[in-house]
Amino acid sequence: MKAVMDIALPDRAYVPGQGARHPEGAFDHLRATARPGMSADALARSEAWRGGLWFLTQGYFWEAHEVIEPVWMALPPNSAERRMAQAVIQLANGALKLRMGRPGAAARLAGQVETLCGEIAGPVMGVHGAEMRAAAAALRNGQEGSDSEVCIIMRIICCRFCEEK
Repeated sequence: MKAVMDIALPDRAYVPGQGARHPEGAFDHLRATARPGMSADALARSEAWRGGLWFLTQGYFWEAHEVIEPVWMALPPNSAERRMAQAVIQLANGALKLRMGRPGAAARLAGQVETLCGEIAGPVMGVHGAEMRAAAAALRNGQEGSDSEVCIIMRIICCRFCEEK
């Protein structure tokens, strides 16, 4: 994963209700790499996207959501790329819910990921729909407080994604 290891991990993974949030603007340097008007290909190479995937593989779910959100916002409405970015955000959110001991909320979000990736076959933003559906299934079947299988699947995605870039 050397293509993303140059992006530093946060000092801690934030879990709502279990500690202090990161300082305001802590991720602005990553978020600023995704701007409106950028092509989907440029957004897929941005530090915001790469960093968000990296954070997700390492269990920094809240942080992944934070840095991927501007990528999602910059992508064209109703595009496959925007659906994929939303699916990754919802996967991160679901893994966070699982960590918080809310498996019902995690299962609901897994369903959203499956719906968003339902028609996606090949790679979109470097991620295959089938891999996201597998991650969603892992999320749906996860035990309270256990998010490791989601992280493992995302590591596989991230490793291949980084090799392609």
